[in-house]
Amino acid sequence: MRKKRLAASLLALSLCFSLAACSGGSSATPAPESDVPETTAPVETDRGESDLAYVQTKGTLVVGMTDFAPMDYKDENGEWIGFDADMAKAFAESLGVDVEFLEINWDNKLMELDTKGIDVIWNGMTINDEVEAGASVSEPYCRNGQVVVVPVDKAENYQTVESLSGLNFAVENGSAGAEQLDALGLSYVAKTTQADALLEVASDASDACVIDLLMAGAMIGEGTSYPDLTYTVQLNDEEYGVAFRKGSDLVDAFNEFWASAYADGTVMETATTYGVQESVIEK
Repeated sequence: MRKKRLAASLLALSLCFSLAACSGGSSATPAPESDVPETTAPVETDRGESDLAYVQTKGTLVVGMTDFAPMDYKDENGEWIGFDADMAKAFAESLGVDVEFLEINWDNKLMELDTKGIDVIWNGMTINDEVEAGASVSEPYCRNGQVVVVPVDKAENYQTVESLSGLNFAVENGSAGAEQLDALGLSYVAKTTQADALLEVASDASDACVIDLLMAGAMIGEGTSYPDLTYTVQLNDEEYGVAFRKGSDLVDAFNEFWASAYADGTVMETATTYGVQESVIEK
């Protein structure tokens, strides 16, 4: 029992010395300044990296688009061609990178861009408030408008905006055409692409659709895929632009490329190939 008490006393005495040594914060001599290790914030290796550098480092420009003739569509070999597609290939070449086309849900285009699923939206994209709020946009390169497409044999009945009331429309979801129909208070079924909207009318599933004027010029009327369809009312006037991530320096790179390609004739030569030369904005 005495041994246990003695051991307990020694343990208590040892703890007292330990506490006394640890409690001298205010009287302890501070370490010399030179001995205090410097602290620095962690450095993010990609801080300040430009979007152009990002694309060039990975070696690929990913273009977000949909099947939208005459801007982007596949030839008989499954290769993406069209006015926008051909010019995107030329732009990628000017950057020294490959081009990759990724077919996207048009309604999610800005999210795809922001999360780096794609590097650019290039698909006959109408410049509007939504796009400008969520992306940095190039100078406009083409004029366009939204037009109402109906069967040829019914066209005379739908020559004014007022005459469109009561029609069942088809339109690409999230498109400028959908925006126009919303503004007019007209009902519609939302489709994945403008081509799907056209098919709705051709198959009599819908009375009419709204598509881009450029697409109408290439896809409907005599000598086209839909000879029994025509367009009547043009709902607005628009301009096309190319969208990059907010603040991207690829915008300046694109504008410089486009000005050069217009000056050397590449833009108009390509536009003529796809029948959109009348819509190209002069530089």
